Amino acid sequence: MIVTRAPGKLFLAGEYAVVEPGEPAVLIAVDRYLSVELTEGSDVGRIRSGEYGNAPLEWTRGAGGVGVVVEHRPSDYVLSALDVVDRLRDELGIPPRYFDLAISSELDDAQGRKFGLGSSAAVTVAVIAALNEFYRLSLSRTERFKLALLATIRVSPKASGGDLAACTFGGWVGYSAPDRSALRAELVGSGVAGTLRSAAWGSYRTTRLAPPSELELLVGWTGSPASTERLVAGVRHGREDWSDSYEQILHASRRTVEALERALQADDSLAVLACLRTARRVLQDFGRLSGIVIETPALRALCDAAERSGAAGKPSGAGGGDCGIVLAPAATSRRDLLADWEAHDIRRLELHVHPPEGAAA
Repeated sequence: MIVTRAPGKLFLAGEYAVVEPGEPAVLIAVDRYLSVELTEGSDVGRIRSGEYGNAPLEWTRGAGGVGVVVEHRPSDYVLSALDVVDRLRDELGIPPRYFDLAISSELDDAQGRKFGLGSSAAVTVAVIAALNEFYRLSLSRTERFKLALLATIRVSPKASGGDLAACTFGGWVGYSAPDRSALRAELVGSGVAGTLRSAAWGSYRTTRLAPPSELELLVGWTGSPASTERLVAGVRHGREDWSDSYEQILHASRRTVEALERALQADDSLAVLACLRTARRVLQDFGRLSGIVIETPALRALCDAAERSGAAGKPSGAGGGDCGIVLAPAATSRRDLLADWEAHDIRRLELHVHPPEGAAA
């Protein structure tokens, strides 16, 4: 049996802007996990997960024994990861084998409501890690990230991959996305192995960042799941109608993220708090420009409570529900802050940063 796991993630800054190639964001990996158990199969593969019901999802291979085939697709990210690795396996001349996957997750509550910690990214990263071990591919962590992004953009073409970077490399990371349209074209023309070596990754960047030594991470969950893909699509939909304003917000986001990275590297807590507050304002500008509710009443209450207490808070990710993230100095009254959250039906998630793993490059 092969067992792998991947952590969840939270965005600190750069959401929405990061979907544009080269635009930066800062994320952290957190210590809630999605796990994958892989066992060898025979003439068919099976995927078991609480999300897919009681019966396992069965898969086979297409013509010539290459490519994963399934009659219906309740688990697109898992199947895309299987298919991308299967094509790489074939390109490398490795014989095919069947296997079963059992997936379990800590990234949702007892009722199956997602916390907004990146379960799609985590399952993609964990499945690829398991297949890397199963087929003895000896992929570097960066190559595993790239495979995860290739699998993801086949399902969600505009996905930035920032969540995949956090899940792959752990810790605090700075991230900029490659041109995913170029990668999809390269995948068609050059195959998986060729795309891994392609120049189309030009604007991709993952940088290891130092955590702030004097700030505590607090995460509140609003109990209202949100669709990142729908919200991001909504912001992008009308951008040609307000291109000048969109470019201005992109510029503001870029300056904020770059300042946050400098503040983290200098371990300047006051500057980190100021950047997080500015990142919240940038998200509000995205919301006003697009007409999309990014900062819900619950998220606003969470962030306002943080600012009243001398901390800094903002929605994490696309907003519209899910989680808010707070960085709090030692002088912050945690009791008052959490009491305010409780009054607004916000649940604190006991999360810590998952430690960094391997080189971020």
